Amino acid sequence: MSVAEQKLSSLTAAGQFDICAPGECIQVLSTATHITYNRRAGGCGRMLKVLLNGYCSYDCAYCSIRLQRERLGFSPPEFADAFLRLWQEDLVGGLFLSSGIPHDVDLVMHDLVETGEILRRRGYDGYLHLKILPGATRADIHDAARVADRISINLETTSSDRLGCIAGVKDYQQDILKRQAWVAEEKPGGHTTQLVIGAADETDAEILSCLAGQYRRVRPARVYFSAFRSLPGTPLAKHPDTPAWRAQRCYQADYLLRDYGFTVDELRAALDERGFFENRDPKQVLAADKAPLNINTAGRWDLLRVPGIGPKAADRIITLRKERPFTGPADLERAGIRGKVAARHLTFGNRKETIQTKLVL
Repeated sequence: MSVAEQKLSSLTAAGQFDICAPGECIQVLSTATHITYNRRAGGCGRMLKVLLNGYCSYDCAYCSIRLQRERLGFSPPEFADAFLRLWQEDLVGGLFLSSGIPHDVDLVMHDLVETGEILRRRGYDGYLHLKILPGATRADIHDAARVADRISINLETTSSDRLGCIAGVKDYQQDILKRQAWVAEEKPGGHTTQLVIGAADETDAEILSCLAGQYRRVRPARVYFSAFRSLPGTPLAKHPDTPAWRAQRCYQADYLLRDYGFTVDELRAALDERGFFENRDPKQVLAADKAPLNINTAGRWDLLRVPGIGPKAADRIITLRKERPFTGPADLERAGIRGKVAARHLTFGNRKETIQTKLVL
């Protein structure tokens, strides 16, 4: 293994909490452990996720990078050479580039942008995602947005108070939210963020409020969630791990807010008395006590609240029922709805009568 390959293997293993949703990074494609497949990364296919610097002077209590004593890293030309070799050999199809902060933020941001610029000058036309570091200048954010397909800055948690529990150096308002507003202006519709679930002991109610604020103020293309995992040697080494299903419930709630038109007040009804989701799809929890809905008369807003019906299926139902009413559960396949989940919450009467079909389950 070459020196560059050794660095890649080391610097990709360090980014545990950096935009890696459950199930997204799957089977390794070669013996090089740094090459993974990410099906949601802008269609790029195989994506290399790597740190430019594997050492950080910041004090995030959950992060493994702060434990590194070897100041391992790439210069922009060195990394560009290593990545382009992989790309030209068709081993990778995209790049997510982040970095620890071993010294001045401006210098590290300059290196990230310079790396992207070198890659573009040398013919790389694939997917490029650049991480924006806390405290980055507006000029560096502008340049990153110009060279990258997507940029992102991580929220990490839900509020200033929560961030103070896990990171003493970062200022939530100035270093993160202010920079995120610049990110949104420089790359509208082309930026994302991430929350580490459970590290700061936030509730799911707090996460819902945070998400609502995100979509109201800066409209990220996606919010990612990583379940906290304790790491030996960190201040949170004895902190309980967050179950993977909790991050999955956050993803489901996020989809309902972003794509289904649910409100935060609606979703709060799915929380328990402590402000947490149970290990069950929030949409199913909310639908459990509602009366069945007439598929032939219900509006789109109501159809989207039926488990098993998404935006595309709701639109198909509205189109198809004009041609011929839905007559029973078996008829749902016309709209591409499979399984029995949706049928449990529907009736199939016409506009003059509502007849609930007896389901054989």
